[in-house]
Amino acid sequence: MNSDNKYMQRCIELATKGRQNVKPNPMVGCVIVHNDVIIGESYHKKYGQPHAEVNAINSVKDKSLLKESTLYVNLEPCAHHGKTPPCSDLIIKEELKRVVVGCKDSFAKVAGKGIEKMRNAGIKVDVGILEKESLELNKAFFTFHQKQRPYIILKWAQTLDGYIDVIRKAEDPIGVNWITHPNLRLPVHKWRSEETAILVGAGTAKNDNPRLNTREWYGKNPLRILFAQKDKISKNWHLLDDNINTIVFTNKEIQDTESTTYINLDFQDNPIQQMLKILYNKDIQTIIVEGGQMMLQSFININIWDEARVLIGDKTFGTGLEAPKLPKRHSKNYRYSKDTIIHYLNEEN
Repeated sequence: MNSDNKYMQRCIELATKGRQNVKPNPMVGCVIVHNDVIIGESYHKKYGQPHAEVNAINSVKDKSLLKESTLYVNLEPCAHHGKTPPCSDLIIKEELKRVVVGCKDSFAKVAGKGIEKMRNAGIKVDVGILEKESLELNKAFFTFHQKQRPYIILKWAQTLDGYIDVIRKAEDPIGVNWITHPNLRLPVHKWRSEETAILVGAGTAKNDNPRLNTREWYGKNPLRILFAQKDKISKNWHLLDDNINTIVFTNKEIQDTESTTYINLDFQDNPIQQMLKILYNKDIQTIIVEGGQMMLQSFININIWDEARVLIGDKTFGTGLEAPKLPKRHSKNYRYSKDTIIHYLNEEN
């Protein structure tokens, strides 16, 4: 591995530390190198706070070395005033000798402007070092801005014989019909803590009465989203307990409560598309769709999804509610205890 790749890999490692706290901003890490020695490094730690480049420059003890140093960053430095001043301006002010960028920022307010500004100031700028890895790191951010919708992750558990649930009867108790081992709840709740929102339909809310929180993992709870027509909503559902910020997309006007917002949709006119447009305008960058079968299959049928995480338990039901059908080949799978996690990527949406 050459030195540029080595230091860019370090940027990516640092960037991931901000995964839970920087949305809707991208994950960014920054390393400053003088004579092949790292003299400063940091990452974007929290939305609204200083960016990675600012933190890294501030971490350098001897600022006189900056003029003879190279700054590595996995994403193009910003050129606009947002929550913080432009990072490209600070880099120019400190007279960095060279800047190495992993990938350009497709966000309209940046989109090459930071690179252009630094080059116009006489700084040597190289772009595209570990570009694939840099793009992969912030794929949700790029999807959000390029497609003007949240990045969508489908997730469900199914049995070895392809069922997502038993056929529920009116007299059956309400609650989750567990398919996978309890230990698998740890990564599932970790996934929840890393995304902006989590979505279920009325069937899942009724049958499982989920809380959709991160009680098995240290991390913030995602925004809860319920997609349900009014006549199917029950006030006894945990999703309506006002303990976590929740949005309910429904077909009737309902009064908001302390932590629950009701948004009216026309369920006869592409309601999923309506919902995604509203969520985009609310800066909801990522969504995990956790159920139920009809909700998941609806996203698959209109081909609006980016990843699918399918958890295969070691049980069989013999009969029941069939799991959603994906038309794509999976990209990888791995074992977790007695269960298997199959990961799909949709590269054709």
